[in-house]
Amino acid sequence: VFRAAQIGYVLACLEGADPEKTAGMLLFHDNGEIRVGDQHKVARRYFDIRKAEEDAFTHQLTRLPGQIAQKLLTLFHEFNKRESKEAVVASDADKLEAAITAKEYLERGYKGQINWINNVKKVLRTDSAKQLLELIIKEDDFINSWWKGLKKTE
Repeated sequence: VFRAAQIGYVLACLEGADPEKTAGMLLFHDNGEIRVGDQHKVARRYFDIRKAEEDAFTHQLTRLPGQIAQKLLTLFHEFNKRESKEAVVASDADKLEAAITAKEYLERGYKGQINWINNVKKVLRTDSAKQLLELIIKEDDFINSWWKGLKKTE
């Protein structure tokens, strides 16, 4: 969630969306999964996961002041509708984070992770996310490349 929020903030800046709102969506959108679990595609056939996550999230908000709870619930709904610019960017950031994790696993020898990366590539909607994914895919040593070329600090 933390890395997705950071990615979302940067993508929002690149795409002309509100970075704080985008990051806020990403910080809270998965909270309901804490109680209902992150269900795979087969399990989702048997119950309404969106309703279950919303019910769990709504229950989690009950002890917060009403104004804050309402703001978080609004962000939750906006993220799930994927209609606003911020929600589209947040969705791309969430998927891009999954692709980054898959790339890290791929470089550790888990060859099947290429499927995750290819699936993410098919569903990204923003130009910035698509460009970032291409850079990530092309990087031969993604895990270690961040420090290459750094100069010694004094």
